[in-house]
Amino acid sequence: MNSYALKDASAKLMNRAHRLILTVSGNRLLAKPFGMPVVELHTTGRKSGLPRTCYLTTPVRDSDRVVLVASKGGDDRNPDWYRNLQAHPDAELVVDGTRRKVHARTANAQERAELWPKIVAAYKGYADYQTRTTREIPVVICELRS
Repeated sequence: MNSYALKDASAKLMNRAHRLILTVSGNRLLAKPFGMPVVELHTTGRKSGLPRTCYLTTPVRDSDRVVLVASKGGDDRNPDWYRNLQAHPDAELVVDGTRRKVHARTANAQERAELWPKIVAAYKGYADYQTRTTREIPVVICELRS
């Protein structure tokens, strides 16, 4: 197994374990890793067209938007969920137990410059992830729909 396949398999296993712990604990355990709320992202697979789900943390959110960081732990590749959102930006997020429709877009340079210090303030690990890769880690703004 090459290193990318091993990293990807590990990430999928961690996501499944996180889902199991959240479910078994009634969303009490691991609901705020590193102090950030967990959201459940529902996307459409860019290649398969099938529903895809993953758990992510949100370092910044307000009544109109949820911000996600496509860090993939500082990997040189963008995460699959981000690539799915690029292909199909209309998705759904479960936030605080409520499923909401969102339209996702990558923050422009000005928005990213404004959000990045807030993101790093919420979790310093994101700054470390950025040093591990030559790609600029995308910041995703999920605009909540009614």
